[in-house]
Amino acid sequence: MHGVYDQPTTGPGERTPGLGYDTAATARFAPEPDKRHSRTAFQRDRGRLLHSAALRRLAGKTQVVTPGSSAHDWDASPRTRLTHSLECAQVGRELGAALGCDADLVEVACLSHDLGHPPFGHNGEEVLREFAEPCGGFEGNAQSLRLLSRLEPKRFLGEEEGHRSVGLNLTRASLDAATKYPWPRGGHPTDPHSPKFGVYEDDLDLFRWVRQGAPPHRLCFEAQVMDWADDVAYSVHDLEDCLHAGHLDPNLLLADPERDHVLRLAASRYLPGGEPAEHAELAEVLDGLLEMEWWPHGYDGSAMAQARLKDATSQLIGRFCVAAETATRAAHGESVPLTRYRADLVVPRGARLECALLKAMADRYVMQRPDQERLRAEQRVVLGELTQALIARAPDGLDPQFRALFTAAGDDRTRLRVVIDQIASLTDASARTLHRRMTHG
Repeated sequence: MHGVYDQPTTGPGERTPGLGYDTAATARFAPEPDKRHSRTAFQRDRGRLLHSAALRRLAGKTQVVTPGSSAHDWDASPRTRLTHSLECAQVGRELGAALGCDADLVEVACLSHDLGHPPFGHNGEEVLREFAEPCGGFEGNAQSLRLLSRLEPKRFLGEEEGHRSVGLNLTRASLDAATKYPWPRGGHPTDPHSPKFGVYEDDLDLFRWVRQGAPPHRLCFEAQVMDWADDVAYSVHDLEDCLHAGHLDPNLLLADPERDHVLRLAASRYLPGGEPAEHAELAEVLDGLLEMEWWPHGYDGSAMAQARLKDATSQLIGRFCVAAETATRAAHGESVPLTRYRADLVVPRGARLECALLKAMADRYVMQRPDQERLRAEQRVVLGELTQALIARAPDGLDPQFRALFTAAGDDRTRLRVVIDQIASLTDASARTLHRRMTHG
């Protein structure tokens, strides 16, 4: 492929990140000089992410196992959205570097991928999707782009352009790599009814700039690496947290009915791209995992059990990454720089099926627990009441940043989006605190 991404040249005041990245990739929406010329453009982007308030807030957002919900008192601290993002970044950085990507660029994408998640995760996302319908809906990935390019205070345009915020003012390549669904609502290439999209209508101008020269609907290579790193990290570590919390006895997977439940759940909910799989095929893949010498067949919290479980997670992550690296190199060769739009990540079907089975285990033994169902119902009430109260009483209850945006908004649609932005920025705890203040005085 030839065109805008071909020649590696330096951007103003910044070192060339490496082969495969030119001035189009390293451009910023608002040009700005570097403070230290020894850094690459993507090293600057990574620094901005690590120092951002949006990333810090992920420490207060639950991943899968809710703190304090374990079956015993000695489990390790469960992961948060922040620790998951850091682990995803480590996986993605190493896999990307092995395939010829700029490691800092892939790490930026991985650190960014969950920034837009509201309090209470996907549960909160469903609540906000309903309330945000009049202003274009809500989607965590579109919210991430909005945070990076508008809401996270770092850089503003000049007076002649209205002092508009451009968020962290990341490079084009970093924003593109963080875009998991490169289309607006209703723009899914094969399913116009899909709830997944990556940009709100309000942010289309910036999105078009980000996607300049990109093939429609296609993820750049770095975004594909980020997406697989996310799948690997959360499937493996959610299972680890599930075992730490005492929610799963792995021996249950040796016989029905539990074995059948997991297989059916993987087939119905977690197969890659909706690909069909026969029950027998999934059963064979599950048996292959259970027969591995490192597979955890029990967990009692002892130091030996902790070490064995940690080895199992390491084995699984290595297994998934090596499978993708080997298959991708086999498809594209050893010497081709696998960056931007020069290649696609290849993940073998067997690895995707194993990953789907791990996701099904966490779903079955954590998310489907009765206590979790009750917790999600209570969370929906909290977030729904909070949203209603803020919509009715704003700008009361808004942080100074969002209060100013609300006051400056010219119509109800824009004001509603400001309220949604405020709520999406909250941690689980701050959402509960604001709910109490707004609903109980």
